[in-house]
Amino acid sequence: MKLAYWMYAGPAHIGTLRIASSFQNVHGIMHAPLGDDYFNVMRSMLERERNFTPVTTSIVDRHVLARGSQEKVVDNITRKDAEEHPDLIVLTPTCTSSILQEDLENFVSRASLTTQSDVILADVNHYRVNELQAADRTLDQIVQYYLDKAAKEGTLPQAKTAMPSVNIIGITTLGFHNQHDCRELRKLMADMGIQINAVIPDGASVTELCKLPQAWFNLVPYREIGGMTARYLEKNFDMPYVDITPMGVVETARCIRAIQGILNQRGHDANYEKFIEEQTTHVSQAAWFSRSIDCQNLTGKKAVVFGDNTHAAALTKVLAREMGIHVVWAGTYCKYDADWFKEQVQDFCDEVLITDDHGAVGDAIARVEPSAIFGTQMERHVGKRLNIPCGVIAAPIHIQNFPIGYRPYLGYEGTNQLVDLIYNSFTLGMEDHLLEIFGGHDTKEVIHKGISAESDLAWTEDGLAELNKIPGFVRGKVKRNTEKFARDRGISQINVEVLYAAKESVGA
Repeated sequence: MKLAYWMYAGPAHIGTLRIASSFQNVHGIMHAPLGDDYFNVMRSMLERERNFTPVTTSIVDRHVLARGSQEKVVDNITRKDAEEHPDLIVLTPTCTSSILQEDLENFVSRASLTTQSDVILADVNHYRVNELQAADRTLDQIVQYYLDKAAKEGTLPQAKTAMPSVNIIGITTLGFHNQHDCRELRKLMADMGIQINAVIPDGASVTELCKLPQAWFNLVPYREIGGMTARYLEKNFDMPYVDITPMGVVETARCIRAIQGILNQRGHDANYEKFIEEQTTHVSQAAWFSRSIDCQNLTGKKAVVFGDNTHAAALTKVLAREMGIHVVWAGTYCKYDADWFKEQVQDFCDEVLITDDHGAVGDAIARVEPSAIFGTQMERHVGKRLNIPCGVIAAPIHIQNFPIGYRPYLGYEGTNQLVDLIYNSFTLGMEDHLLEIFGGHDTKEVIHKGISAESDLAWTEDGLAELNKIPGFVRGKVKRNTEKFARDRGISQINVEVLYAAKESVGA
Protein backbone atom coordinates (compact mmCIF):
# COMPACT_ATOMS: atom_id res chain seq x y z
CA MET A 1 0.00 0.00 0.00
CA LYS A 2 1.37 3.41 -0.94
CA LEU A 3 0.18 6.97 -1.28
CA ALA A 4 0.04 8.35 -4.80
CA TYR A 5 -1.92 10.94 -6.68
CA TRP A 6 -2.35 8.50 -9.56
CA MET A 7 -3.02 4.78 -9.19
CA TYR A 8 -3.58 2.49 -12.16
CA ALA A 9 -5.54 -0.02 -10.07
CA GLY A 10 -7.58 1.27 -7.14
CA PRO A 11 -7.56 -0.01 -3.55
CA ALA A 12 -8.92 -3.44 -2.71
CA HIS A 13 -12.29 -2.31 -1.35
CA ILE A 14 -13.21 -0.80 -4.75
CA GLY A 15 -12.80 -4.25 -6.32
CA THR A 16 -14.99 -5.86 -3.66
CA LEU A 17 -17.68 -3.20 -4.08
CA ARG A 18 -17.58 -3.58 -7.88
CA ILE A 19 -18.47 -7.25 -7.50
CA ALA A 20 -21.12 -6.73 -4.81
CA SER A 21 -22.88 -3.94 -6.69
CA SER A 22 -22.75 -5.85 -9.98
CA PHE A 23 -25.08 -8.53 -8.61
CA GLN A 24 -28.78 -7.88 -8.32
CA ASN A 25 -30.10 -7.25 -4.80
CA VAL A 26 -26.72 -7.49 -3.10
CA HIS A 27 -25.88 -4.72 -0.66
CA GLY A 28 -22.32 -3.64 0.11
CA ILE A 29 -21.47 -2.08 3.46
CA MET A 30 -18.11 -0.37 3.67
CA HIS A 31 -16.51 0.04 7.10
CA ALA A 32 -14.49 3.19 6.49
CA PRO A 33 -13.70 6.76 7.55
CA LEU A 34 -15.00 9.74 5.61
CA GLY A 35 -13.00 10.15 2.44
CA ASP A 36 -13.21 6.50 1.38
CA ASP A 37 -16.93 6.76 0.58
CA TYR A 38 -16.74 7.85 -3.08
CA PHE A 39 -17.85 4.62 -4.75
CA ASN A 40 -21.51 5.61 -5.23
CA VAL A 41 -20.58 8.91 -6.85
CA MET A 42 -18.03 7.27 -9.12
CA ARG A 43 -20.41 4.55 -10.27
CA SER A 44 -23.43 6.77 -10.84
CA MET A 45 -21.31 9.23 -12.84
CA LEU A 46 -19.48 6.73 -15.03
CA GLU A 47 -22.09 4.05 -15.62
CA ARG A 48 -24.99 6.51 -16.00
CA GLU A 49 -27.33 3.94 -14.45
CA ARG A 50 -30.75 5.02 -13.28
CA ASN A 51 -31.18 2.19 -10.78
CA PHE A 52 -28.49 0.43 -8.82
CA THR A 53 -28.05 -0.69 -5.23
CA PRO A 54 -25.98 1.99 -3.51
CA VAL A 55 -23.18 1.09 -1.13
CA THR A 56 -23.69 2.02 2.53
CA THR A 57 -20.76 3.46 4.44
CA SER A 58 -20.43 2.57 8.10
CA ILE A 59 -18.46 5.65 9.11
CA VAL A 60 -15.51 5.27 11.45
CA ASP A 61 -15.23 8.54 13.40
CA ARG A 62 -13.83 9.64 16.75
CA HIS A 63 -16.87 8.34 18.63
CA VAL A 64 -16.52 4.91 17.06
CA LEU A 65 -12.79 4.88 17.85
CA ALA A 66 -13.58 5.73 21.49
CA ARG A 67 -16.14 2.98 22.16
CA GLY A 68 -15.50 0.42 19.39
CA SER A 69 -17.22 -0.38 16.09
CA GLN A 70 -19.18 -3.53 16.85
CA GLU A 71 -22.55 -1.99 17.70
CA LYS A 72 -22.46 0.41 14.77
CA VAL A 73 -21.49 -2.27 12.24
CA VAL A 74 -24.10 -4.73 13.51
CA ASP A 75 -26.77 -2.02 13.58
CA ASN A 76 -25.98 -1.02 9.97
CA ILE A 77 -26.22 -4.64 8.79
CA THR A 78 -29.54 -5.33 10.56
CA ARG A 79 -30.99 -1.97 9.47
CA LYS A 80 -30.18 -2.59 5.79
CA ASP A 81 -31.56 -6.10 6.09
CA ALA A 82 -34.88 -4.71 7.35
CA GLU A 83 -35.04 -1.79 4.92
CA GLU A 84 -33.78 -3.31 1.65
CA HIS A 85 -34.34 -7.08 2.09
CA PRO A 86 -31.24 -7.97 0.06
CA ASP A 87 -30.28 -11.53 -0.77
CA LEU A 88 -26.74 -10.89 0.43
CA ILE A 89 -24.91 -8.24 2.45
CA VAL A 90 -21.14 -7.96 1.90
CA LEU A 91 -19.14 -6.15 4.56
CA THR A 92 -15.74 -4.78 3.58
CA PRO A 93 -13.21 -2.65 5.42
CA THR A 94 -10.89 -0.29 3.56
CA CYS A 95 -7.13 0.04 3.77
CA THR A 96 -7.61 2.78 6.36
CA SER A 97 -10.08 1.00 8.63
CA SER A 98 -8.08 -2.25 8.40
CA ILE A 99 -5.46 -0.54 10.54
CA LEU A 100 -7.84 -0.90 13.50
CA GLN A 101 -7.44 -4.71 13.34
CA GLU A 102 -11.05 -5.28 14.41
CA ASP A 103 -12.70 -8.71 14.52
CA LEU A 104 -15.14 -8.01 11.69
CA GLU A 105 -15.76 -11.72 11.19
CA ASN A 106 -17.25 -11.80 14.69
CA PHE A 107 -19.39 -8.75 13.87
CA VAL A 108 -20.75 -10.55 10.79
CA SER A 109 -21.47 -13.72 12.75
CA ARG A 110 -23.38 -11.76 15.37
CA ALA A 111 -25.41 -9.84 12.79
CA SER A 112 -26.25 -13.04 10.89
CA LEU A 113 -28.19 -14.35 13.90
CA THR A 114 -30.95 -11.77 13.36
CA THR A 115 -30.93 -11.11 9.59
CA GLN A 116 -32.95 -12.75 6.86
CA SER A 117 -30.20 -11.92 4.37
CA ASP A 118 -26.99 -13.86 4.00
CA VAL A 119 -24.05 -11.86 5.39
CA ILE A 120 -20.38 -12.37 4.56
CA LEU A 121 -17.13 -10.50 5.20
CA ALA A 122 -15.02 -9.91 2.10
CA ASP A 123 -12.06 -12.28 2.47
CA VAL A 124 -9.46 -9.89 1.08
CA ASN A 125 -6.08 -8.73 2.37
CA HIS A 126 -6.42 -4.98 1.88
CA TYR A 127 -2.72 -4.38 2.46
CA ARG A 128 -1.43 -6.79 -0.16
CA VAL A 129 -3.85 -6.73 -3.11
CA ASN A 130 -5.29 -4.10 -5.44
CA GLU A 131 -8.74 -3.52 -6.92
CA LEU A 132 -8.47 -6.18 -9.63
CA GLN A 133 -7.12 -8.91 -7.36
CA ALA A 134 -9.77 -8.14 -4.74
CA ALA A 135 -12.56 -8.29 -7.33
CA ASP A 136 -11.33 -11.68 -8.54
CA ARG A 137 -11.17 -13.02 -4.97
CA THR A 138 -14.56 -11.59 -3.92
CA LEU A 139 -16.35 -13.12 -6.92
CA ASP A 140 -14.75 -16.48 -6.15
CA GLN A 141 -15.76 -16.19 -2.49
CA ILE A 142 -19.42 -15.43 -3.28
CA VAL A 143 -19.66 -18.26 -5.84
CA GLN A 144 -18.14 -20.75 -3.40
CA TYR A 145 -20.45 -19.58 -0.60
CA TYR A 146 -23.62 -20.21 -2.61
CA LEU A 147 -22.50 -23.46 -4.20
CA ASP A 148 -21.53 -24.81 -0.76
CA LYS A 149 -24.88 -23.63 0.58
CA ALA A 150 -26.77 -25.35 -2.26
CA ALA A 151 -24.79 -28.56 -1.74
CA LYS A 152 -25.71 -28.60 1.97
CA GLU A 153 -29.37 -27.95 1.17
CA GLY A 154 -29.42 -30.57 -1.59
CA THR A 155 -30.50 -28.07 -4.25
CA LEU A 156 -27.42 -28.34 -6.46
CA PRO A 157 -28.38 -29.51 -9.99
CA GLN A 158 -26.60 -32.68 -11.03
CA ALA A 159 -27.15 -32.73 -14.81
CA LYS A 160 -25.74 -30.58 -17.59
CA THR A 161 -28.01 -28.67 -19.95
CA ALA A 162 -29.30 -30.65 -22.94
CA MET A 163 -27.66 -28.30 -25.46
CA PRO A 164 -24.11 -26.87 -25.24
CA SER A 165 -24.08 -23.98 -22.76
CA VAL A 166 -21.61 -21.54 -21.25
CA ASN A 167 -21.12 -19.37 -18.19
CA ILE A 168 -19.50 -16.01 -19.01
CA ILE A 169 -17.49 -15.01 -15.94
CA GLY A 170 -16.00 -11.61 -15.10
CA ILE A 171 -18.41 -9.02 -16.55
CA THR A 172 -18.60 -6.26 -13.90
CA THR A 173 -19.71 -2.72 -13.34
CA LEU A 174 -17.03 -0.08 -14.02
CA GLY A 175 -15.23 -2.48 -16.36
CA PHE A 176 -13.74 -1.18 -19.60
CA HIS A 177 -16.55 -1.59 -22.20
CA ASN A 178 -17.72 -4.69 -20.27
CA GLN A 179 -21.43 -4.32 -21.05
CA HIS A 180 -20.73 -3.85 -24.77
CA ASP A 181 -18.35 -6.82 -24.79
CA CYS A 182 -20.93 -8.96 -23.01
CA ARG A 183 -23.56 -8.15 -25.64
CA GLU A 184 -21.12 -9.12 -28.38
CA LEU A 185 -20.18 -12.36 -26.60
CA ARG A 186 -23.86 -13.27 -26.19
CA LYS A 187 -24.36 -12.80 -29.94
CA LEU A 188 -21.20 -14.78 -30.74
CA MET A 189 -22.36 -17.72 -28.59
CA ALA A 190 -25.86 -17.61 -30.11
CA ASP A 191 -24.40 -17.67 -33.64
CA MET A 192 -22.44 -20.79 -32.63
CA GLY A 193 -25.52 -22.52 -31.19
CA ILE A 194 -24.34 -22.24 -27.59
CA GLN A 195 -26.82 -21.29 -24.86
CA ILE A 196 -25.94 -18.75 -22.18
CA ASN A 197 -26.35 -20.53 -18.85
CA ALA A 198 -25.26 -17.53 -16.73
CA VAL A 199 -23.36 -14.25 -16.90
CA ILE A 200 -21.73 -13.27 -13.61
CA PRO A 201 -21.58 -11.04 -11.73
CA ASP A 202 -23.15 -8.17 -13.68
CA GLY A 203 -26.95 -8.36 -13.60
CA ALA A 204 -26.98 -11.82 -12.00
CA SER A 205 -28.78 -12.92 -8.85
CA VAL A 206 -26.85 -14.80 -6.18
CA THR A 207 -29.85 -17.13 -5.81
CA GLU A 208 -29.11 -18.41 -9.33
CA LEU A 209 -25.45 -19.22 -8.72
CA CYS A 210 -26.37 -22.80 -7.84
CA LYS A 211 -27.03 -23.46 -11.55
CA LEU A 212 -23.46 -22.62 -12.63
CA PRO A 213 -22.39 -26.32 -12.74
CA GLN A 214 -25.08 -27.02 -15.35
CA ALA A 215 -23.02 -25.32 -18.08
CA TRP A 216 -20.74 -27.34 -20.35
CA PHE A 217 -17.85 -24.90 -19.94
CA ASN A 218 -16.89 -21.44 -18.70
CA LEU A 219 -15.60 -18.46 -20.69
CA VAL A 220 -13.33 -15.96 -18.94
CA PRO A 221 -12.85 -13.04 -21.36
CA TYR A 222 -10.68 -10.91 -19.05
CA ARG A 223 -7.47 -12.02 -17.40
CA GLU A 224 -8.00 -9.85 -14.31
CA ILE A 225 -11.42 -11.00 -13.06
CA GLY A 226 -12.95 -14.47 -13.22
CA GLY A 227 -9.91 -16.73 -13.29
CA MET A 228 -10.17 -17.84 -9.65
CA THR A 229 -13.84 -18.71 -10.05
CA ALA A 230 -13.18 -20.68 -13.24
CA ARG A 231 -10.39 -22.68 -11.59
CA TYR A 232 -12.62 -23.45 -8.60
CA LEU A 233 -15.41 -24.70 -10.88
CA GLU A 234 -12.95 -26.77 -12.91
CA LYS A 235 -11.52 -28.42 -9.80
CA ASN A 236 -14.78 -29.11 -7.98
CA PHE A 237 -17.28 -29.62 -10.82
CA ASP A 238 -15.14 -30.85 -13.71
CA MET A 239 -15.90 -27.75 -15.78
CA PRO A 240 -13.28 -26.81 -18.40
CA TYR A 241 -12.78 -23.14 -19.15
CA VAL A 242 -11.51 -20.96 -22.00
CA ASP A 243 -9.51 -17.91 -20.95
CA ILE A 244 -8.45 -16.69 -24.41
CA THR A 245 -9.58 -13.08 -24.89
CA PRO A 246 -11.40 -12.93 -28.27
CA MET A 247 -9.89 -9.58 -29.23
CA GLY A 248 -8.68 -9.22 -32.80
CA VAL A 249 -9.21 -11.58 -35.73
CA VAL A 250 -6.55 -14.13 -34.76
CA GLU A 251 -7.36 -14.38 -31.05
CA THR A 252 -11.12 -14.51 -31.69
CA ALA A 253 -10.60 -17.47 -34.01
CA ARG A 254 -8.30 -19.12 -31.47
CA CYS A 255 -10.92 -18.67 -28.74
CA ILE A 256 -13.62 -20.22 -30.94
CA ARG A 257 -11.40 -23.19 -31.80
CA ALA A 258 -10.71 -23.75 -28.09
CA ILE A 259 -14.47 -23.81 -27.47
CA GLN A 260 -14.87 -26.22 -30.41
CA GLY A 261 -12.31 -28.55 -28.84
CA ILE A 262 -14.15 -28.62 -25.50
CA LEU A 263 -17.52 -29.32 -27.13
CA ASN A 264 -16.06 -32.15 -29.21
CA GLN A 265 -14.51 -33.67 -26.09
CA ARG A 266 -17.96 -33.58 -24.47
CA GLY A 267 -19.46 -35.56 -27.37
CA HIS A 268 -20.94 -32.70 -29.38
CA ASP A 269 -19.99 -32.57 -33.07
CA ALA A 270 -18.80 -28.96 -33.46
CA ASN A 271 -16.98 -27.51 -36.45
CA TYR A 272 -16.77 -23.72 -36.59
CA GLU A 273 -14.24 -23.32 -39.41
CA LYS A 274 -16.83 -22.08 -41.94
CA PHE A 275 -18.26 -19.76 -39.30
CA ILE A 276 -14.80 -18.30 -38.62
CA GLU A 277 -14.20 -17.80 -42.35
CA GLU A 278 -17.61 -16.16 -42.88
CA GLN A 279 -17.22 -13.81 -39.91
CA THR A 280 -13.65 -12.89 -40.83
CA THR A 281 -14.59 -12.17 -44.43
CA HIS A 282 -17.95 -10.44 -44.14
CA VAL A 283 -18.58 -9.25 -40.55
CA SER A 284 -15.11 -8.17 -39.55
CA GLN A 285 -13.53 -5.53 -41.81
CA ALA A 286 -10.15 -5.79 -40.04
CA ALA A 287 -8.58 -8.36 -42.37
CA TRP A 288 -9.66 -6.38 -45.44
CA PHE A 289 -8.47 -3.08 -43.96
CA SER A 290 -5.06 -4.49 -43.04
CA ARG A 291 -4.43 -5.05 -46.78
CA SER A 292 -5.72 -1.65 -47.86
CA ILE A 293 -3.51 1.26 -48.85
CA ASP A 294 -4.68 3.21 -45.80
CA CYS A 295 -3.34 0.60 -43.39
CA GLN A 296 -0.18 0.21 -45.45
CA ASN A 297 0.57 3.84 -44.67
CA LEU A 298 0.87 2.78 -41.03
CA THR A 299 3.28 -0.09 -41.72
CA GLY A 300 6.41 0.28 -39.65
CA LYS A 301 5.11 3.22 -37.61
CA LYS A 302 6.18 3.08 -33.98
CA ALA A 303 3.68 2.61 -31.17
CA VAL A 304 3.77 1.85 -27.46
CA VAL A 305 1.10 -0.03 -25.49
CA PHE A 306 0.36 0.13 -21.76
CA GLY A 307 -2.59 -1.01 -19.66
CA ASP A 308 -4.01 -3.96 -17.79
CA ASN A 309 -2.91 -7.44 -18.84
CA THR A 310 -5.94 -8.30 -20.98
CA HIS A 311 -6.12 -5.26 -23.21
CA ALA A 312 -2.41 -4.42 -23.40
CA ALA A 313 -1.47 -7.98 -24.42
CA ALA A 314 -4.32 -8.32 -26.92
CA LEU A 315 -3.71 -4.94 -28.55
CA THR A 316 0.02 -5.56 -28.83
CA LYS A 317 -0.73 -8.70 -30.85
CA VAL A 318 -3.27 -6.90 -33.04
CA LEU A 319 -0.88 -4.02 -33.80
CA ALA A 320 2.12 -6.19 -34.61
CA ARG A 321 0.54 -9.28 -36.14
CA GLU A 322 -2.57 -7.95 -37.86
CA MET A 323 -1.69 -4.36 -38.84
CA GLY A 324 2.09 -4.40 -39.31
CA ILE A 325 2.75 -1.64 -36.75
CA HIS A 326 6.05 -1.66 -34.88
CA VAL A 327 5.42 -1.97 -31.12
CA VAL A 328 8.54 -0.51 -29.53
CA TRP A 329 7.51 -1.56 -26.06
CA ALA A 330 4.44 -3.02 -24.36
CA GLY A 331 3.74 -2.75 -20.67
CA THR A 332 1.33 -3.52 -17.87
CA TYR A 333 0.68 -2.28 -14.35
CA CYS A 334 -0.47 -5.76 -13.25
CA LYS A 335 2.86 -6.56 -11.61
CA TYR A 336 1.41 -9.58 -9.78
CA ASP A 337 0.83 -11.30 -13.15
CA ALA A 338 3.99 -10.14 -14.93
CA ASP A 339 5.17 -13.59 -16.08
CA TRP A 340 1.98 -14.22 -18.04
CA PHE A 341 2.16 -10.82 -19.70
CA LYS A 342 5.80 -11.26 -20.73
CA GLU A 343 5.01 -14.66 -22.22
CA GLN A 344 2.13 -13.20 -24.24
CA VAL A 345 3.87 -10.17 -25.76
CA GLN A 346 7.59 -10.94 -25.91
CA ASP A 347 7.41 -12.04 -29.56
CA PHE A 348 5.45 -8.97 -30.66
CA CYS A 349 7.45 -6.05 -29.24
CA ASP A 350 11.05 -4.97 -28.72
CA GLU A 351 10.80 -4.41 -24.97
CA VAL A 352 8.47 -5.28 -22.07
CA LEU A 353 7.75 -2.77 -19.29
CA ILE A 354 6.29 -3.93 -15.95
CA THR A 355 5.56 -1.03 -13.59
CA ASP A 356 2.80 0.79 -11.75
CA ASP A 357 4.80 4.05 -11.66
CA HIS A 358 3.15 6.48 -14.06
CA GLY A 359 6.30 8.62 -14.09
CA ALA A 360 8.37 5.71 -15.38
CA VAL A 361 5.77 5.08 -18.07
CA GLY A 362 5.84 8.73 -19.15
CA ASP A 363 9.63 8.73 -19.33
CA ALA A 364 9.62 5.51 -21.37
CA ILE A 365 7.21 7.11 -23.85
CA ALA A 366 9.31 10.27 -24.14
CA ARG A 367 12.46 8.19 -24.64
CA VAL A 368 11.22 6.31 -27.73
CA GLU A 369 9.03 9.09 -29.23
CA PRO A 370 6.37 6.84 -30.80
CA SER A 371 3.93 7.89 -33.49
CA ALA A 372 1.01 6.82 -31.27
CA ILE A 373 0.30 5.65 -27.74
CA PHE A 374 -2.26 3.07 -26.72
CA GLY A 375 -2.82 3.18 -22.99
CA THR A 376 -4.95 4.37 -20.10
CA GLN A 377 -6.27 7.84 -19.34
CA MET A 378 -2.90 8.63 -17.74
CA GLU A 379 -1.02 7.89 -20.97
CA ARG A 380 -3.50 10.12 -22.76
CA HIS A 381 -2.39 12.98 -20.49
CA VAL A 382 1.25 12.12 -21.21
CA GLY A 383 0.51 12.15 -24.94
CA LYS A 384 -1.01 15.61 -24.71
CA ARG A 385 2.14 16.93 -23.05
CA LEU A 386 4.36 15.35 -25.69
CA ASN A 387 2.03 16.11 -28.62
CA ILE A 388 1.65 12.39 -29.36
CA PRO A 389 -1.84 11.01 -30.11
CA CYS A 390 -3.23 8.38 -27.75
CA GLY A 391 -6.00 5.80 -28.00
CA VAL A 392 -7.41 4.71 -24.62
CA ILE A 393 -7.55 0.92 -24.47
CA ALA A 394 -7.75 0.05 -20.76
CA ALA A 395 -8.83 1.29 -17.34
CA PRO A 396 -8.35 3.61 -15.52
CA ILE A 397 -10.59 5.62 -17.79
CA HIS A 398 -12.61 8.79 -18.09
CA ILE A 399 -16.36 9.18 -18.61
CA GLN A 400 -15.70 9.54 -22.35
CA ASN A 401 -14.65 5.88 -22.34
CA PHE A 402 -18.14 4.84 -21.22
CA PRO A 403 -19.79 5.48 -24.59
CA ILE A 404 -23.54 5.63 -25.05
CA GLY A 405 -23.30 3.93 -28.45
CA TYR A 406 -22.35 0.31 -29.05
CA ARG A 407 -18.57 -0.07 -28.78
CA PRO A 408 -17.46 -3.66 -28.05
CA TYR A 409 -13.78 -4.57 -28.29
CA LEU A 410 -14.37 -8.33 -28.24
CA GLY A 411 -15.63 -10.57 -31.02
CA TYR A 412 -15.88 -9.79 -34.71
CA GLU A 413 -17.66 -6.47 -34.33
CA GLY A 414 -14.96 -5.62 -31.80
CA THR A 415 -12.32 -6.04 -34.51
CA ASN A 416 -13.96 -3.21 -36.46
CA GLN A 417 -13.96 -0.96 -33.41
CA LEU A 418 -10.29 -1.76 -32.79
CA VAL A 419 -9.30 -0.89 -36.35
CA ASP A 420 -11.08 2.47 -36.08
CA LEU A 421 -9.43 3.18 -32.73
CA ILE A 422 -5.96 2.28 -33.99
CA TYR A 423 -6.18 4.06 -37.34
CA ASN A 424 -7.75 7.23 -35.95
CA SER A 425 -5.21 7.41 -33.11
CA PHE A 426 -2.32 8.06 -35.49
CA THR A 427 -1.60 11.58 -36.76
CA LEU A 428 -2.04 11.05 -40.46
CA GLY A 429 -0.28 12.73 -43.35
CA MET A 430 0.90 16.32 -42.89
CA GLU A 431 -2.05 17.59 -40.83
CA ASP A 432 -0.06 19.63 -38.32
CA HIS A 433 2.25 21.02 -41.01
CA LEU A 434 -0.69 22.12 -43.16
CA LEU A 435 -2.33 23.77 -40.16
CA GLU A 436 0.87 25.68 -39.51
CA ILE A 437 0.92 26.91 -43.13
CA PHE A 438 -2.75 27.77 -43.52
CA GLY A 439 -3.59 28.66 -39.92
CA GLY A 440 -5.95 27.04 -37.50
CA HIS A 441 -3.92 26.49 -34.36
CA ASP A 442 -5.13 28.63 -31.47
CA THR A 443 -1.64 28.97 -30.10
CA LYS A 444 1.96 28.12 -30.85
CA GLU A 445 2.96 28.11 -27.22
CA VAL A 446 5.10 25.10 -26.47
CA ILE A 447 4.93 23.12 -23.26
CA HIS A 448 7.93 23.85 -21.06
CA LYS A 449 7.77 20.97 -18.61
CA GLY A 450 9.17 17.56 -19.36
CA ILE A 451 7.53 14.33 -18.29
CA SER A 452 9.86 13.76 -15.33
CA ALA A 453 9.48 16.05 -12.36
CA GLU A 454 13.29 16.29 -12.35
CA SER A 455 13.40 18.67 -15.33
CA ASP A 456 14.55 22.17 -14.32
CA LEU A 457 15.46 23.54 -17.74
CA ALA A 458 14.24 26.99 -18.76
CA TRP A 459 13.83 28.47 -22.23
CA THR A 460 14.70 32.08 -23.01
CA GLU A 461 12.40 34.24 -25.13
CA ASP A 462 14.65 34.06 -28.18
CA GLY A 463 14.97 30.28 -27.78
CA LEU A 464 11.20 29.86 -27.63
CA ALA A 465 10.69 32.17 -30.58
CA GLU A 466 13.06 30.09 -32.70
CA LEU A 467 11.47 26.83 -31.49
CA ASN A 468 8.01 28.10 -32.47
CA LYS A 469 9.18 28.55 -36.07
CA ILE A 470 9.66 24.79 -36.39
CA PRO A 471 6.66 22.91 -37.92
CA GLY A 472 4.39 21.43 -35.28
CA PHE A 473 4.75 17.82 -36.35
CA VAL A 474 8.47 17.78 -35.46
CA ARG A 475 8.63 20.56 -32.87
CA GLY A 476 8.16 18.21 -29.91
CA LYS A 477 11.03 16.00 -31.03
CA VAL A 478 13.35 18.98 -31.57
CA LYS A 479 12.46 20.36 -28.15
CA ARG A 480 13.20 17.05 -26.41
CA ASN A 481 16.50 16.57 -28.29
CA THR A 482 17.58 20.09 -27.41
CA GLU A 483 16.77 19.60 -23.74
CA LYS A 484 18.72 16.34 -23.74
CA PHE A 485 21.66 18.12 -25.37
CA ALA A 486 21.53 20.86 -22.71
CA ARG A 487 21.15 18.44 -19.81
CA ASP A 488 24.10 16.32 -20.94
CA ARG A 489 26.29 19.47 -20.92
CA GLY A 490 25.02 20.92 -17.67
CA ILE A 491 23.24 23.83 -19.36
CA SER A 492 20.26 25.07 -17.30
CA GLN A 493 18.93 27.73 -19.69
CA ILE A 494 18.24 27.19 -23.39
CA ASN A 495 18.64 30.16 -25.71
CA VAL A 496 18.82 30.33 -29.49
CA GLU A 497 22.56 29.54 -29.50
CA VAL A 498 21.99 26.32 -27.53
CA LEU A 499 19.20 25.36 -29.94
CA TYR A 500 21.52 25.82 -32.93
CA ALA A 501 24.31 23.90 -31.19
CA ALA A 502 21.96 20.99 -30.48
CA LYS A 503 20.87 21.04 -34.10
CA GLU A 504 24.47 20.89 -35.32
CA SER A 505 25.31 18.05 -32.93
CA VAL A 506 22.88 15.75 -34.72
CA GLY A 507 23.93 16.94 -38.15
CA ALA A 508 20.64 18.67 -38.90
